[in-house]
Amino acid sequence: MRFLDGHAPNHDLTYDDVFIVPNRSAVTSRFDVDMSTSDGTGTTIPLVVANMTAIAGKRMAETVARRGGLVVLPQDVPIDAARQTIAYVKSRHLIAETPVTLAAGDVMAHAQALIPKRSHGYAVVLNENRPIGLIPRALPGHEIDLFTDLESAAAPIPVSLPADTDPHAVFEALVDANADLAVLTDETGGLAGVLTRLGALRAGIYQPNVDAQGRLRIAAAVGINGDVVARARALVDAGADLLVVDTAHGHQEKMITALGAIAAADLGVPLAAGNVVSAQGALDLINAGANIIKVGVGPGAMCTTRMMTGVGRPQFSAVAECAALAREHGASVWADGGIRHPRDVALAIAAGASNAMVGSWFAGTYESPGDLHTDAQGEYKVSFGMASKRAVAARSSGDSAYDRARKALFEEGISSSRIRIDPERPGVEDLIDHICSGVRSTATYAGAATLEELHDKVVLGVQSAAGFAEGRPLPGGW
Repeated sequence: MRFLDGHAPNHDLTYDDVFIVPNRSAVTSRFDVDMSTSDGTGTTIPLVVANMTAIAGKRMAETVARRGGLVVLPQDVPIDAARQTIAYVKSRHLIAETPVTLAAGDVMAHAQALIPKRSHGYAVVLNENRPIGLIPRALPGHEIDLFTDLESAAAPIPVSLPADTDPHAVFEALVDANADLAVLTDETGGLAGVLTRLGALRAGIYQPNVDAQGRLRIAAAVGINGDVVARARALVDAGADLLVVDTAHGHQEKMITALGAIAAADLGVPLAAGNVVSAQGALDLINAGANIIKVGVGPGAMCTTRMMTGVGRPQFSAVAECAALAREHGASVWADGGIRHPRDVALAIAAGASNAMVGSWFAGTYESPGDLHTDAQGEYKVSFGMASKRAVAARSSGDSAYDRARKALFEEGISSSRIRIDPERPGVEDLIDHICSGVRSTATYAGAATLEELHDKVVLGVQSAAGFAEGRPLPGGW
């Protein structure tokens, strides 16, 4: 990474403050860019989903890992629930998507409530695990009888194929049948999953993030209070592929003690820890046992830390400084927070991060936990920050009433925010396509065939607010 005039400015920079200068390039296609990372996470695209309760659930974890990313389960998930989620993700098919399923005797009301949990818009009706029909999501304004049984309401399955059918062949079959979704079955005729046209295309573009046994990967977070080693060991025993030791202020003695204790337990998985924004903070966590440093204080959409405390640092400079230090010590960096456009992911990689951690942007997708709501502006989901009163209340549920009330007086996050479902990109895979398309193009402009080359070759300039505004599209004219 170097700056256009050969010198970094003497002030800190956000992602909006910088731009990338095109280089001479021999990379002829964005599909020639290798998007995999080398930080021990197995990610084949540089995306990690933040450990936020409103975002990181089992549906998100399955879908993102299938496309090459990684989801971190929040630290306030009870161990039994974490075990179930990890087992669920590990059992998922690497190509076929897991649909909403309902019994033949169930009713339309249940189907319409559950179908939005998946972006493909169908539920599969089963009779003893054998698929017998499809229920599409009802469009607004269409009258349906919510008490109709699903067996009589189900539409015929247009394409049914064995689960080991090549995705290209699935795509061709769907085109021939003029259908959107194929049902895939196992050797007994039972449901193995479904695959859409888009899913078949994506299977040829993305590589799943899998462990040594060929199962989808998932990570989990632990806090710095209580018996952290016991929780960390329980999560690893349950199958977690990576642990994130997580607190808002990572450069503190309690974090260093907790991280050191987990590292000393030698659990056999990589350790990420944070959050910090300085080289010294990164160094102290690396010395305590972290393989990956989580960088970012205050840039998140749900975070009010900077407005409440004045504490934090512009994210691009924080990532660049911490990444440079981490490289010297054989460690890696995740850029956590402030990701609002595909360019921000590209700039995080340019600054030296191995992965960008995304939170609120992914909250507004069908795969995020929580119910789908509708108002006059369209569909939305509710998100909240992990330092908000809502999140603190969940984490402190085992405390006394007095302690819970005292903690509730202090918050550094938004407790309720409506995150809109983008009609153009309602599913997390749509956003992954959007982001990866941008990052791949960035690499081709920079003359880089890998993400490591992107960091090495990138030339950066510093721009004014007017320069950033000039780059925004004006679809409505001027």
